[in-house]
Amino acid sequence: MRAAADRDRCAISGIGATEFSSDSGRSALSLAVEAALAAIADAGLAPADVDGIVRCDLDAVAHNDLAQALGLPDLTYWGTSGPGGAAPGGMIGQAVGAIRSGQANAVLAFRALNGRSGARFGRAGSGSGAGSGGGRRVGGGGKYDEFFAPYGLVAPGHLFSLLARRHMIEFGTSEEHLGHIALACRARANANPAAQMRDRPLTMEDYLAARMISSPLRLFDYCLETDGACAVVVTSRERAEDGPQPPALIRAVAQSAGPEPQVGFLYPTLMRKSLTTQTSKALAGTLYRRAGLGPGDVDVAQFYDCFTITVLLQLEDYGFCPKGEGGPFAASGAIDKGGSLPINTSGGHLSEGYLHGLNHVVEGVRQIRGTSTSQVPGAEVCLVTSGLPVTTSGLILRRP
Repeated sequence: MRAAADRDRCAISGIGATEFSSDSGRSALSLAVEAALAAIADAGLAPADVDGIVRCDLDAVAHNDLAQALGLPDLTYWGTSGPGGAAPGGMIGQAVGAIRSGQANAVLAFRALNGRSGARFGRAGSGSGAGSGGGRRVGGGGKYDEFFAPYGLVAPGHLFSLLARRHMIEFGTSEEHLGHIALACRARANANPAAQMRDRPLTMEDYLAARMISSPLRLFDYCLETDGACAVVVTSRERAEDGPQPPALIRAVAQSAGPEPQVGFLYPTLMRKSLTTQTSKALAGTLYRRAGLGPGDVDVAQFYDCFTITVLLQLEDYGFCPKGEGGPFAASGAIDKGGSLPINTSGGHLSEGYLHGLNHVVEGVRQIRGTSTSQVPGAEVCLVTSGLPVTTSGLILRRP
């Protein structure tokens, strides 16, 4: 099987990131260049060594923009993967495919955005019934908005609040259960000098006292709005092993839009038979099969956390606890630094910064290298997820 043949054959050899802020004062291209140069240098390469670029399809920076700014002499591969948070695992997958097929030798994957000072992805578009981002419709169901907008479903938080409420109705999940996820991420951010919330501790009392935004989701159930950029360099294992940093082997990658693919971007997912099982369930089976591993082999996880409820659903969908028990699992301390499954060890989107999942890939590499600010002792296998209810992707990184 080809997927099994690709196990550990490629690696992330370089990582880079800008400052995460609420007002960068710079263009997205400038941010992308800074992160890209940092990742290239971290890999022990020069810009001329990079011959592939993969981007998120919501990024304002095109592959040719970045290639020109970096002075790349020969771009032999470029690709685009997925909307926003669904993209990072797919971006890494494309990079692996390009390298394994001989189309490129060193592929740069990046995400850059002014997500607070520029287009704010959490807001509704003016009169569109969909989220707005740089003139693009990023939130809703396109021509199917007529079924959602009249009922006030006009921003991503509205959808995820309905998923949270459905989980509470079916399984008795409490607001405190979600609060434990927010607190775990904040505690990791408090140890991370680069996190936006590094100096802001959070208690359960603070969490419960925060204003309700879309019931049952409060302020701290929402991810941050962030200006910044991240980048990684993907190469062959052999080339990575010659670099200055320990390689993070790419054990497996996967993408999914099933088993009930829906039109649009977010809201049509409400027409599925179940709201408490997401596309991550199908993806998990594919990813574990390709990796030859299971949830019991994962030492640390970086879960896509646009909202606390997405983490809770993924704990169940990826097999770390039975369906309906994600809340008690989070409240048990299992997801904390000393627990059985430490999560989002840089602070995640909830407390480090929202770079649409690519900062989770960067943190996953740090865990494999042993350089995280909340390092899990002896971590050898890291799960990284990225995704939305309609489409999702993920990867497993492994220490050599």
